Amino acid sequence: MEPRPVINLEETIGKTVGRRVAPKNGTGLQVTLNEVLASQRRGICPKGVYRFNSHEEADQWMWKMMNRKKAT
Repeated sequence: MEPRPVINLEETIGKTVGRRVAPKNGTGLQVTLNEVLASQRRGICPKGVYRFNSHEEADQWMWKMMNRKKAT
């Protein structure tokens, strides 16, 4: 196994691609997700154990559960 190359941390980067600022932490996303789930008063899918014959069948069922109408 060859040794990994050493990264020079003091090297200046010549070109920057994009101007996206990385989020400082994930709390904003988590708060938004919690608000959405609380407003729906239900989870993404019903609780329980489900068995599927394929990943495609499981994905189709998951989309159906996520897009179902809320019972009033």
